[in-house]
Amino acid sequence: MSVYKRYYITPFSNRVHIITWNVGSATPPDDITSLLGLNVGDGNTDMYIIGLQEVNSMINKRLKDVLFTDQWSEVCMERLSPFGYVLVTSQRMQGLLLLVFAKYYHLPFLRGVQTETTRTGLGGYWGNKGGVSARMSVFGHTICFLNCHLPAHMENSEQRMEDFESILQQQQFEGQAATGVLDHDVVFWFGDLNFRIDDLEMQVVKSAIDNNKLPTLWEKDQLNMAKDSETVLEGFQEGPLKFPPTYKFDVGTDTYDTSGKKRKPAWTDRILWRLRVTAPAGAALAAGKRGSISGLTSGTKVTQHCYRSHMEYTVSDHKPVSSIFTLQFPYKVDVPLVTLIVEDEWNSIADATAKFKLAPSYSRSSWDWIGLYKVGFKHHKDYVGYVWAKQEEADFHRQEHQVTFTEEELPKGSGDFILGYYSNNMSTIVGVTEPFQQPCTGQSERAHRHRWSSIRHHHSSRE
Repeated sequence: MSVYKRYYITPFSNRVHIITWNVGSATPPDDITSLLGLNVGDGNTDMYIIGLQEVNSMINKRLKDVLFTDQWSEVCMERLSPFGYVLVTSQRMQGLLLLVFAKYYHLPFLRGVQTETTRTGLGGYWGNKGGVSARMSVFGHTICFLNCHLPAHMENSEQRMEDFESILQQQQFEGQAATGVLDHDVVFWFGDLNFRIDDLEMQVVKSAIDNNKLPTLWEKDQLNMAKDSETVLEGFQEGPLKFPPTYKFDVGTDTYDTSGKKRKPAWTDRILWRLRVTAPAGAALAAGKRGSISGLTSGTKVTQHCYRSHMEYTVSDHKPVSSIFTLQFPYKVDVPLVTLIVEDEWNSIADATAKFKLAPSYSRSSWDWIGLYKVGFKHHKDYVGYVWAKQEEADFHRQEHQVTFTEEELPKGSGDFILGYYSNNMSTIVGVTEPFQQPCTGQSERAHRHRWSSIRHHHSSRE
């Protein structure tokens, strides 16, 4: 049995780390290592999803990367890229920012990437409130990540629900696989949802927090109450709120609001998920209670490992919230659309060749290209050189094609590199090699063969 067949029938686990933070126009703190879990990480996180609200819209001219206009994108890339995470896509709408990162060897299996934005501020004319999303097929299963900033203030709970429903209705994606947000196999909904704690006085809320009696506040949380009556929330799940309310703090402290407004503490910052139900309507009705039919899905399982706040970050009046999930589903897409092969080490300029094979289903473009990336690259345009993935007309039906990098397209020093095949039609990398060495010209080391095997690489790292 081939390795690909084994993976086709074996359940596959994908570990996703989601962060939401209303940063209150602040610049990034000096160190976000603990927020990303990189200080205790075991390297098994496959994707990072970062949703920010109230990102400062001022363009910072000191940014190193001209492709990005905010410090938060740059800081996240700087911290994650040394660990092999590449920016898959990003979407920004005024202060709302969504960043999606994945291990570089997953890139060929993240397909159909699309983003959407919906304004709900000032009746839909202003983007200070609303939602930004990114959807994609991950190993053949559709996932949508939705970052929202809903209306503020205690009395606007109903308006929050109306805005959320409006976002779901307006966000439509191209293609037949998944047209709306809720048509995806898995939806993650997070952000500054702005729900407050009803009825209870400030002193009662603070006393419950101080005495670690948080469950007494749960039943008065507006989002929890809405789950019983709002059909738009049907199927959405959330872990227990075992961390103190994340809003509102005096900036620079762990002290709840002491200003004249004296905002009552609230769990404004949330992370929820939803599995698409595939059972027929009759079975859903027979199941009775909401959420009790979560098992009647297409074999996808979502397990939440932690749901927490990060009190140590004080640059904003909100605390960041994070959650780690394992998504378990069968491998559906287990072969890259383009297979890249580097035969030997590039000991000389003449050795700088690569071969590529196209899957029969792949629709190529004359604008496809192959990038040479240093290990630890940040995004698909962060290459050190590239060549066009040309196919001569006479060779069009050949299975294997070869490209050569010229001296001008190669970096001067040595190091570890990978090649990535960029699809112009799909706007993403659809094939990568494993890392290989490019020694300095003339350096003699034993040549060895490196072949695409991200699936085997990923499998061995799991064992």
